[in-house]
Amino acid sequence: MYLPLFVQWFGPVRHHISSSNFSGTIVLQATTWRLYARRHVPAAAVQGSRNFHFSIYGKKKNAKVADDISTQYPVVDHEFDAVVVGAGGAGLRAAFGLSEAGFNTACVTKLFPTRSHTVAAQGGINAALGNMEEDDWRWHFYDTVKGSDWLGDQDAIHYMTEQAPAAVVELENFGMPFSRTEDGKIYQRAFGGQSLKYGKGGQAHRCCCVADRTGHSLLHTLYGRSLRYDTSYFVEYFALDLLMEDGQCKGVIALCMEDGSIHRFRAQNTVIATGRRNRYGDQSRAALPGSGICAVSSDW
Repeated sequence: MYLPLFVQWFGPVRHHISSSNFSGTIVLQATTWRLYARRHVPAAAVQGSRNFHFSIYGKKKNAKVADDISTQYPVVDHEFDAVVVGAGGAGLRAAFGLSEAGFNTACVTKLFPTRSHTVAAQGGINAALGNMEEDDWRWHFYDTVKGSDWLGDQDAIHYMTEQAPAAVVELENFGMPFSRTEDGKIYQRAFGGQSLKYGKGGQAHRCCCVADRTGHSLLHTLYGRSLRYDTSYFVEYFALDLLMEDGQCKGVIALCMEDGSIHRFRAQNTVIATGRRNRYGDQSRAALPGSGICAVSSDW
């Protein structure tokens, strides 16, 4: 009974659109139908397409509702061995690494994993593979310490630069489609102020990349790999604060952005992988810069 009215009302509008502007016609048709549906179609018919739920709980259904805070605003409790806050490159790798090691793991993220800010990285990953010329992780270590104006944590930089080649090979084994040289090796380009022989050997070609979309490939590769493991993903849950008991972190409390409910994630191990800051002297850009660091700094 609604279609004839819609056609009759929409016809004059469509007549005034240029036939050459096909995309404009499609956009206007879709917009007009939505406006018409809101005004004339019964509410039950419109709401039927809005049942998609962003929460992914995995196979473990151990949540229970507690009203010890307020009967008017109950809190949903979850028990895990480990909880990871953030689902970018670091968060995904930490989450399925914990699951692989046998931990009952939850990953709490305010965005769907493949929309995390890692997806926007273009440059690449510096690692002393030596595919383009002779290279050494110690030269990479020197460049990173120097790039931090000698303010970075040198123990952390030591570990990162020494393990970087193994991490890149691991990503390759996960299926990350790195750009290649003619003989099939991972292509490395000059990037990030990298040098050879402690700054005395000229420009280093150390950056492993996937054309100009390294972050996109990295994030999708890690997300695809993570689906092999029984990790519980809580998508579009915003971590509000850490749960602290006697100076020790025992989990996080989060807000479900879909329905406004509060969730307590109790865990003996909590990983903050929210981006923005690291121990190497760099500050990266994120959807909400420093949110995890703010939560940590407010409790210590």
